[in-house]
Amino acid sequence: MSNFLVRKVAVLGSGVMGAQIAAHCINARIPVVLFDLPAGTGPKNAIVLRAIDNLKKLSPAPLGEASSASHIAAANYDDDLELLRGCDLVIEAIAERLDWKHDLYRKVAPFLAPQAIFASNTSGLSINALAEGFDAARKARFCGIHFFNPPRYMHLVELIPTTTTAPEILDALETFLTTALGKGVVRALDTPNFVANRVGIFSILATFIEAEKFGLTYDIVDDLTGAKLGRAKSGTFRTADVVGLDTLSHVIATMQKHLPEDPFHALYATPKVLASLIEKGALGQKTGAGFYRKVGKEIQRFDPASGGYVAAGKKCDELVARILKKKDPAERLRLLRESSHPQAQFLWAILRDTFQYVACQLGTIANSARDVDCALRWGFGQQSGPFETWQAAGWSDVARWIQEDIEAGRALAPVALPAWVFDGRTGVHSAAGSYSAREQRNLPRSSLPVYERQIFPARLAGEPAAASGTTLHEDDSVRLWTLKGDVLIASLKTKVHAIGPGVITGLAEAVRLAEADYQGLVIWSPDEPFSVGADLQAMLPLFMSGGVKAIEPEEKRLQDLMQALRYAQVPCIAAVSGMALGGGCELAIACAHRVVHFETYMGLVEVGVGLVPGGGGLAYGARCAALEHSRVPEAYLLDFLKKYLFNAATAAVSKSAVEARAMGYLRESDEIVLNGYELLGRALDTARAMARAGYRPPLPPAGIRVAGRSGLATITAQLINMRDGGFISAHDFHLGRTIAEVMCGGDVDAGELVDEQWLLDLERRAFMSLLNHPKTQERIMGMMQTGKPVRN
Repeated sequence: MSNFLVRKVAVLGSGVMGAQIAAHCINARIPVVLFDLPAGTGPKNAIVLRAIDNLKKLSPAPLGEASSASHIAAANYDDDLELLRGCDLVIEAIAERLDWKHDLYRKVAPFLAPQAIFASNTSGLSINALAEGFDAARKARFCGIHFFNPPRYMHLVELIPTTTTAPEILDALETFLTTALGKGVVRALDTPNFVANRVGIFSILATFIEAEKFGLTYDIVDDLTGAKLGRAKSGTFRTADVVGLDTLSHVIATMQKHLPEDPFHALYATPKVLASLIEKGALGQKTGAGFYRKVGKEIQRFDPASGGYVAAGKKCDELVARILKKKDPAERLRLLRESSHPQAQFLWAILRDTFQYVACQLGTIANSARDVDCALRWGFGQQSGPFETWQAAGWSDVARWIQEDIEAGRALAPVALPAWVFDGRTGVHSAAGSYSAREQRNLPRSSLPVYERQIFPARLAGEPAAASGTTLHEDDSVRLWTLKGDVLIASLKTKVHAIGPGVITGLAEAVRLAEADYQGLVIWSPDEPFSVGADLQAMLPLFMSGGVKAIEPEEKRLQDLMQALRYAQVPCIAAVSGMALGGGCELAIACAHRVVHFETYMGLVEVGVGLVPGGGGLAYGARCAALEHSRVPEAYLLDFLKKYLFNAATAAVSKSAVEARAMGYLRESDEIVLNGYELLGRALDTARAMARAGYRPPLPPAGIRVAGRSGLATITAQLINMRDGGFISAHDFHLGRTIAEVMCGGDVDAGELVDEQWLLDLERRAFMSLLNHPKTQERIMGMMQTGKPVRN
């Protein structure tokens, strides 16, 4: 089953999870049939149709492009079961009731294709018990599959086999989930709440208990347990509101009910405050109130003492914040433990409680420590998992501290650490793999072929780093290097990969080297974003010393670099992930080809700092519009130009790579990759393939047809209406008209042919003129000081 092809997916159940799993399959361009019960009145598929329509309204958006919802086929169990015969993967996602699921299995089983895999998306029901709903033959092709909410954005999927699941079924499904849907797969054991929720919910319960013990309010706890601790910025209680307090309570109840012999069972009690909020109907974000609520513009937090809400927004003490900024994990943990500050004591306590829990439970909840750490990283947004944190802080010292607290009665449960913790080890992750308490040995990473595509896979602290390649040139701005000696890689090193003089010089050298000695050039950096655009801080000294005239040569160098990339004699590939804004967007579109992670946000955003694109972004829009118009010459050129003009004038940013394609920043031939860990490998393969195919750069256009004065007049009239109607400011009007003037080709007749350099010169002059404008200077300084755009 090495070539498991998923031609179509069926999702049974159009609730929150079912509909969003279907949406993510559509994101991956996999046809989906979404099933639910027939409606009692009206169209029989009304329940599913409402769910599909709701996908277009949700935030965060489950679809890369709202219009793609139309590709989800609606179906019901009365009329459409025959559609299942054409589905290679069937995912059941109905309510967490064993009897309901078994009834559905009996109903659909006769219609399942022989090759189909059937998986239940459950967050806690026993997969072996669920398998009893099928006969022996179907049991071998059945397993659990646990997506995390929201499925588009959460990297984790837990894959849970039964005692009868065929191993090749799991391998095929893991391969599909990893590369087609872009997921990080953890194979979980069939235990209540599996891996991530089992540890994550315990950690949340410990946070409830310790916060009350140390007298901390919810807003302070969230500040302590958010980004400062290397976790999701929403912290603990705000995350609970997003998840839904009823959902949280349900997962806790699963542990209460199904783990009576667990030594930590006494802690699996629903916190009183959680129960009281649920009783009031305050279920979190979906009901408008939970641990927090918004009244007008004010965020309020629940106050258990009064039973009402009070103003929120308190932050942790600066002393504790300074401890959390310490770079050395050992020093950071030691200072938290030794501090007398209640907030520091609270943090040590919740870390200690989690360390104790994962060590004691490792043998029953996971195949290895790696699965625990990856599950918490990918499912709960933690920068490092609990075992990683423990190991990085000094395994033996931390183990001794935990045991001392257990013996002193300070831990939540009087459960001693297992003997393997003290066997002389320095951690659980090493070159030999990650420790398995079940097998009492280190288990290596998965050897499935799909992971060979990940040149730099997710690495845990303690594991050896992947091969770093051969460096040809490195400075503070760029690193030029190669892995196999055939394709050159350029990685940006500046903060948020901003483009300054050093980056321009480095990338120009990369083009020169690539043309001289390599099959191609890939621009890729090991961390996001791709690039946020121009480095304003780097330009400031030039501006202060020589004014606008000192900037213009750098602007010309930037344009020359973009042209060098476009017309390089070897293929230049942009491997894009995260934000590609302003100059970063221009850098990507200048390349011959783009390999783009699905979660990529592209846009020309220069108007936010009172400027216009100056690295060829406006010339690109004019060129694309002219090309599109040439295919329909009887149409009006301005109709094609408006999209590119509007995107630049409004600083529109795509919400996905799919939307970036619709906006014109990506071409149909560009590759969209769902798994970010595959991005570099795919880009290198593309460069090699293009070189083998005899790549030649495009010929410069003989002439670019522009809209000229009449096009500019039309756009100006629209901008005047917007300004006079109060929709845009006077400076926004000036910026919009400047963009239009460049993209319409300046003071020329409508339909006139101009060359690329004409447009680039117009663009550069427009950029330079705006640098002298006081309103633009206000925007630039505001952005540099606050990081937020100034509206003036």
